[in-house]
Amino acid sequence: MAQSVSWLPWTLAAVTALAVLFGSEPALAYVGPGAGLTALGTLLALILAIVLALVGVVWYPLKRLSRSRAQRFARRTRRP
Repeated sequence: MAQSVSWLPWTLAAVTALAVLFGSEPALAYVGPGAGLTALGTLLALILAIVLALVGVVWYPLKRLSRSRAQRFARRTRRP
């Protein structure tokens, strides 16, 4: 028998997130060019790291599969 996932924690998290997003006041703060460029660079580095991690997770198994197929093909076509 499969175990069902309770909907209460997800609903509570969604309500809390919506309350925080829509219940807050604007900060009315100035972000200077130094802090803005630093934040932008950090965001780009984070996105690039996530993309490269996903590519690595997908690429490595495909590379191993390709190599093993090539080795099997080479063994089969080798002449005695």
